[in-house]
Amino acid sequence: MHISIKNISEADCSCDVLILLFSEDGPHPYGRAGAAIAKLISRVWKKDFHGKDQEVLLMHAPDGIRPERLLFVGLGKKDDLSRERVRRSGGRALTYLRDLGIRKPALSTKFLSARRQSPADFAEGALLGLYQFDAYRSEKPDKKIAGLTMLCSPSADLNRRIRYVQTVAAASAFAKDLINTPANDMTPSDMARVALSLRGKGVSVKVLGRKDLEKLGMGAYLAVSSGSKEPPRFIVLEYRGDRKAPVVLVGKSITFDSGGISLKPSEGMEKMKYDMAGGAAVMGVMKAAAELKLPIHLVGLLPATENLPGGAAVKPGDVVRSFSGKTIEIVNTDAEGRLALADALGYAGRFKPRAVVDIATLTGACAIALGGEAVAMMGNDGQLLDAFKKSGDDTYERVCEMPLYEEYKEYLKSDIADIKNVGGRIGSLMASAYFLLEFAGQAPWVHLDIAGTAWVEKDRPYIPKGASAIGLRLILNVIERLI
Repeated sequence: MHISIKNISEADCSCDVLILLFSEDGPHPYGRAGAAIAKLISRVWKKDFHGKDQEVLLMHAPDGIRPERLLFVGLGKKDDLSRERVRRSGGRALTYLRDLGIRKPALSTKFLSARRQSPADFAEGALLGLYQFDAYRSEKPDKKIAGLTMLCSPSADLNRRIRYVQTVAAASAFAKDLINTPANDMTPSDMARVALSLRGKGVSVKVLGRKDLEKLGMGAYLAVSSGSKEPPRFIVLEYRGDRKAPVVLVGKSITFDSGGISLKPSEGMEKMKYDMAGGAAVMGVMKAAAELKLPIHLVGLLPATENLPGGAAVKPGDVVRSFSGKTIEIVNTDAEGRLALADALGYAGRFKPRAVVDIATLTGACAIALGGEAVAMMGNDGQLLDAFKKSGDDTYERVCEMPLYEEYKEYLKSDIADIKNVGGRIGSLMASAYFLLEFAGQAPWVHLDIAGTAWVEKDRPYIPKGASAIGLRLILNVIERLI
């Protein structure tokens, strides 16, 4: 969707629909928008429209102005106004208009400027909300928003912010497409192919195959792949925006997770294509960082594989040796993500990173603890954890810090190996992160468990049902704090 800025009045804007924003308790700032608009507002205010959050009212425009229709959009009480409310209004308004077949809306920014809010947040919500996954539909949706006109004075800062949200929304759509794609068309080799398509855009890409991984001693990661005929692909992406030590991003990339020999229940298993959501988010971050030319050195590591119960599959009770040399007793083959991540985190140390972030749909316990409302976060560095908390508030990809007490190590004590991959149901959210801590090295490290938030079951104002690409906007916001 194209976004343009025009410094003209509401009454003079030739558009299909003019969007007007309101708070529930007023006052509205449209006294200078023209007598006809002001008169219409006074006629419907508190009768047909109350300004409640997510409330919309579409009306024919009065005579004497150029817009064909007016859309009133509510943001709730003025004391509750936030960047997130503005984002939601953008998603709500534009998806509502798209579904009506309207192509060219415009936004009055008077309400936002009066309350020192940026129209870029409205644009971000609109762009994210308009995402559709229609690759497998015989009949493609023909209702599209062609462009959004913002009525305000242009500025370099606004232009920069609009470009930023456009780039991030495009990267989010890119990641969602990867996650939503069925596993038969998104194998480890397919993920590698997509990663290689980013070469020449500021990103270098290297793909390691089974023989490379065997030479490196990645026994934990290879154990996960052993039941599938699809070969593993260890994908290494690098963006050199500066010459400093890199921030290494590790994304869980299980392209389909059946649970292996510890087979999952059949109900809902079709969604296990989203078990590579962490890897997709990392790839989207790399794409956006390169396009924005961010002054930071990034490395992305994606240990891609399937987890299937084939004849050669790893079995409960097997012991494997990791890249770090530690031996792991595999008690449950459905705790496979941490095995792949263990070797990827070990490999991250080769880059002598300034920080390491891993993002993974790691545990069902995360969804039980936090539902679909927050990312579970653990780590070993207070400053980095604080950066993620602040960015979570900014992006509304909220994080909840969970403890990593030393006692959790006892949960993972094995009778025959250095460590086992699960510690039982009690404390499993924290114990899974403590397992990763054992392989994370000495660099500042944060673990993001997105198991409860990577997939949404019903439409939200700017997150359509399906893959959410959560973590992408969060990590990019943290990167801005680090540069």
